[in-house]
Amino acid sequence: MTVESSALYDIPGPKALARHRLYGGIALLAIAVLLGWIVYMLFHTQQFTESKWMAFEYKGVQELLLRGLGNTLKAFGWTVLFALPFGALFAAGRLSDHRPVRMLSTLVVEFFRAMPLLVMIFFIFVALKVAPLWALVAGLVLYNGSVLAEVFRAGVLAVPKGQKEAAFALGMRKTQVMAYVLVPQANRAMLPAIISQLVVALKDTSLGFLITYEEFLHAGKLIATNLDYDLPFIPVVMVIAPIYIGMCLLLSWFARWVERQGRRRPSMRGGAPVASAEVAMGLPPTAQQ
Repeated sequence: MTVESSALYDIPGPKALARHRLYGGIALLAIAVLLGWIVYMLFHTQQFTESKWMAFEYKGVQELLLRGLGNTLKAFGWTVLFALPFGALFAAGRLSDHRPVRMLSTLVVEFFRAMPLLVMIFFIFVALKVAPLWALVAGLVLYNGSVLAEVFRAGVLAVPKGQKEAAFALGMRKTQVMAYVLVPQANRAMLPAIISQLVVALKDTSLGFLITYEEFLHAGKLIATNLDYDLPFIPVVMVIAPIYIGMCLLLSWFARWVERQGRRRPSMRGGAPVASAEVAMGLPPTAQQ
């Protein structure tokens, strides 16, 4: 039985394996102690009493949570709808051969990437008097669209230069090169990063509660601050947090699935069939004339 070696590290021997198992056991024990302490504190502070959980039995509270979840998904949907074209437009601008267009696109992308998201949302909501939903969506689009613009630009620049040079040699215009050569090849590499950024956008929709937008976190805040239910902050967190985590994990899983599919498929499909190579006897045609 042969053991594969690596140039980066030595294969651990029996003592090293025993030491690693010891470290792993200690880490698991520490995690178990921490979780046990958290559960003990939850019971000690009476977070599982009926008075703190009875709120979720009422239909009005359930409808409030569902309405908040629907508003969160609505804000996220509008953000995706506008952020992707925004990113594609300014990525094309940053790749433009025209210097004014390139400089303007760079200025817009770098400005909104550097601007704190919460500041943009508050400015649009307070200074421009925009409705809470559209103030939240506008802030998310400006920030996430600018990040996506960099993702798109990096994906296009990652395509080997020979692909672009070959397309230009065939007489294709730059628009055709981008649409038919560069973007299709870069698309598969960009998709996981795009979806990962959409996970960030989904989490950032929770900032809507700061401008009174009735999203999921805002609904939880209304329940948690209700004196009739003994201020159930922890129960609300225990209900809302898994839903947020589940939605983000679903998008992350989709990103990994897209990445796996991209690895399984060939980088290029189609094209003219290639004739098999044959050996021709005699001189070349030009030499025979």
